[in-house]
Formats: sequence, structure tokens, C-alpha cells
Amino acid sequence: MAQDRDTLNPQRRQLLVATSALGGAAVVATAIPFVASMAPSERARSAGAPAEADISKLGPGEIATVEWRGKPVWVLRRTPEMIQRLQGRDDLLLDPASERDQQPPYCRNATRSIKPGIYVSLALCTHLGCVPSVRRDVAPADLGPQWPGGFYCPCHGSKFDFAGRVFRNVPAPLNLEIPQHKYLSDTRLLIGEDDQSA
Repeated sequence: MAQDRDTLNPQRRQLLVATSALGGAAVVATAIPFVASMAPSERARSAGAPAEADISKLGPGEIATVEWRGKPVWVLRRTPEMIQRLQGRDDLLLDPASERDQQPPYCRNATRSIKPGIYVSLALCTHLGCVPSVRRDVAPADLGPQWPGGFYCPCHGSKFDFAGRVFRNVPAPLNLEIPQHKYLSDTRLLIGEDDQSA
């Protein structure tokens, strides 16, 4: 009996097939923008991308701030005096040998850097994420006689030396974090990627 109906009304069958095809096309057309909206935007993709820093104009003792993944990263050109101040104070530091994983393996050394003259780290205190200030002065009265200069977080009093190593008896529990980085040349630095992360 059903076959008789189909035979008797072929136009109806064609209408149903055409309506189904149009409905399927409409579903696909509606889904494409929806699915595309779930892909990360160009801004989001670039936010996770490595950041390049030109260090050619960075003079001795000068520091530059580079944005990477929405966070500030310091690039400091240390003077020989700053490097010398890193020695002989291990007993005052919480993690002088950088045993905790706050840096890539190639920065687990006395200067916590690839090249002793260039220091790279996140500019965020490891206590509550405040941005410390750079204090080049040695032994200001408010920071104590053992202060060799470095980074000071005025929010809660955490102190770090010029290698980002945290002093004992301050709120910050860890050394400053050092991101992956590599040198593209003597004057260009790539933050967020290294040759070991591939």
C-alpha cells in the first residue's frame, strides 16, 4: 500500500528529498561559524607565542621589560660589579644553588643565566605575583646591612639578588622564575622557546 502511495505521488517524494537536503545544508552552514568561533583568535595565538627582545641598546646596569604571555619579563644587562655581588652570600639565601625548578636546566648555575652578563626572569614576586622594583643600591638602611642590591617587593618585603635568588626570612618562597629562552644572535633574544623544548 505504501508503494502505491509513492508511485501515485512522485512529486511529494522529490519535495521530501529536497527539503532534507536543504535542512542538512542549513545545519552545516549554521555549524561552521559556531565551530570556527571556538578556535583561538590571532590575539590568543600570539599571546602564547615566543617574544623577541632586542638587547643591542641595553647599556650596563639597564633593564628592559618585555611582555610574554601577558606577563612582564625582565632582561637585565648586569655589570661586572652586579655579578661580583652574587658571590659570598649563600648563607643568606633560601635556595642559593637553584635546586627548585624555577629555571630551565641551562640556567641552574651561579648567575642563573645562559650568559653571565644577561639576566632574564619573570618580573613577578613568587609570593603573591606583585612586580618587584629594581634596587641597584647596596645596603640601604631600610633593607638591612647584608643587602647587595637586587629586586625588592615593596608589597610584603621580599628580597631577591641580581640572579633572582630569594633571601631567607621573607614571604616569597621561591627564586624568581626564569622562562625558556635562547639567543638568536648577540643582540636578539627569544623568550618562551629554546633549543631543548622541541
